[in-house]
Amino acid sequence: MNLSYLTSEAVRQFIENALREDVGDGDHSSLASVPATAAGQARLLIKDTGILAGVELAPTIFHAVDPQLEVDIKIGDGALVKPGDIGLTVKGKAQSILTAERLVLNCMQRMSGIATHTRRLAGMIAHTKAKLLDTRKTTPNFRLMEKWAVAIGGGVNHRFGLFDMIILKDNHVDYAGGITQAIRSTRDYLRQTGKDLKIVIETRSLDEVDEVLDVGGIFRIMLDNMSPDIMREAVARIHGKYMTEASGGITESTIGAVAETGVDFISVGALTHSTKSLDISLKAY
Repeated sequence: MNLSYLTSEAVRQFIENALREDVGDGDHSSLASVPATAAGQARLLIKDTGILAGVELAPTIFHAVDPQLEVDIKIGDGALVKPGDIGLTVKGKAQSILTAERLVLNCMQRMSGIATHTRRLAGMIAHTKAKLLDTRKTTPNFRLMEKWAVAIGGGVNHRFGLFDMIILKDNHVDYAGGITQAIRSTRDYLRQTGKDLKIVIETRSLDEVDEVLDVGGIFRIMLDNMSPDIMREAVARIHGKYMTEASGGITESTIGAVAETGVDFISVGALTHSTKSLDISLKAY
């Protein structure tokens, strides 16, 4: 992951906003039923097979709720886990454990599901040079954690947002008046603004690939919704002049054939928009 975005301040703001959403003016269920002096302990119980993620985040959430909570990590991020494994234990004020519980689980379940899916797809292309990329198809206000999970699972993070890389997709090209105009306008914009941003251009046909090669001045060519045969021909025409990225509806059944075309990267939106969460619970003991 581009760790420049994974700062302690960014994590703090995320947790603060998430707790505000969940707790509001108080966890009244716990405040009403559990004595303020009650102490407790709980363990993070794994109920699924997959890749664990969000372990490093969990203590920060617990301590944001109550700095006195004691967290003992048993299994680290990126580890393969199975039903019955214990990811961590926490002990301290019972009310605090209950208040932090759902946010910890929501993050870890989602992140572990993404890491598991990423690890599986990355393994399917491990025999090739292609690297697995995520996309911006993320949950609003949870992108940082989802991209962190992709990195834990063995994937590579694409741009974080609209501000740190230029990707000219089909609608940009169509609104700009074509490939050539889109690239030229973008290069003019970068010169005028003094911004140092890489340009990725999406192509939908071999003719568009040829046009990009004629214009030049870009960083990576995206090959969108092409068959493996056409993609292989596109890679041959590009001949290493620019990096290549396959995109568009790539699934577990097609990713191997796509990787074998010789592309450098494969972007898969499903890593973050269509992943099943891992089943994890926090149980008192």
